[in-house]
Amino acid sequence: MTPLFLKILGMNWLLILVTSVLLTMGVYSIHEATEYSSIQSLNSKWYDQIKWICIGIFFYFAATLIDYKWIIWGALPAYLVSITLLLSTNTELSGAESWITIGPITFQPSQLAIISRILLLAVIYGEGPKKFALLNKSFIKILITAPITAVPCFIILIEPDFGSSMAWIVIFMTALFIGKVLFRYIIVIIQFGMIILPILYFFGLKDYQKERIETWLNMLYEKPVDEQGAAWVPKHNMIAIGSAGFIGKANEQKTLPNSNLQKGNSNQNSNLVTEMGFVPPNVAINDFIFVTIAERQGFRGASILLAGFASLLLILIYICYSSKDMTGRILVGGYIGLLFFHVFMNVGMCVLLVPITGLPLPLISYGGTFILMMLFMLGLCQSVWVHRFKS
Repeated sequence: MTPLFLKILGMNWLLILVTSVLLTMGVYSIHEATEYSSIQSLNSKWYDQIKWICIGIFFYFAATLIDYKWIIWGALPAYLVSITLLLSTNTELSGAESWITIGPITFQPSQLAIISRILLLAVIYGEGPKKFALLNKSFIKILITAPITAVPCFIILIEPDFGSSMAWIVIFMTALFIGKVLFRYIIVIIQFGMIILPILYFFGLKDYQKERIETWLNMLYEKPVDEQGAAWVPKHNMIAIGSAGFIGKANEQKTLPNSNLQKGNSNQNSNLVTEMGFVPPNVAINDFIFVTIAERQGFRGASILLAGFASLLLILIYICYSSKDMTGRILVGGYIGLLFFHVFMNVGMCVLLVPITGLPLPLISYGGTFILMMLFMLGLCQSVWVHRFKS
């Protein structure tokens, strides 16, 4: 058998299965959320998502079949290009000028920056100590990688995109834990972060970001909030999720008589909060896709979704453990940190565990750049598994 065929046979097919299930759930949820929308441009979003997934599959298998040791050497050029792109953003969406529009194409460069940063950390922590003995010292590792994290993190923060900037810190801390940095240095970094957190809140956040945090705290403590303003979205998110029951409103609605809805006229018959427009339709398929799923499919559907993500994380942790070297462990570990952070923050902001941050749900939310990034990184994780026995 040819080496290429052996690589295909040696892929982690459980990872492919779980990923496929999550992608299918995402497309189905986007279709359900936009099927009866009066906004014509939203009706085809599920089809656009399929097209992005098809492109992403190509990147997935390309990253899988090429040895990750070759791919990571493109990390530094990709990192420098991503910094340039972050400084060249020209389009504002959802209050943040974090997008670049070139003709008909609009993309978010912070996604490319995150990929390149994970690859660069894998090079420094995995390959660096083999060539430079000095990089075996914990302090030197931190001294080199901290600015690599801080520069794009600061650029993204002033766009402002607080959620994406926090993802950089999570990946950095994950690399420190996996990269054999002495624990006392990690404790000092955490303490330093706790010190600058109040400074960041008062001097680094915009007024609307502070308002989101204050609204979240007031709602947690059941204090008065502006339900027509900042609390409008979180309030209706909670109503949508809390009223769904075990099987969800969509399934209940199918069992009712005269429940056949005509396209474009569903708002007159539907009892779905997301269909009645209380959750903006453009974010009901993106940042608040979990609300859409939980309201339609209930506790049962939300549990299946979270079980899917739990399975994906467990598979990736096993791949990380099985890696033949530190480079592969940092590569997979960085993606695990990114994936967990996005899932926790997205679901958390929908159920009032955390303030609203505007982070999409991986493999589920609508978005071309994000889908491509996620599938490419999953392909790299698969490459770590496929090449784990190669010397």
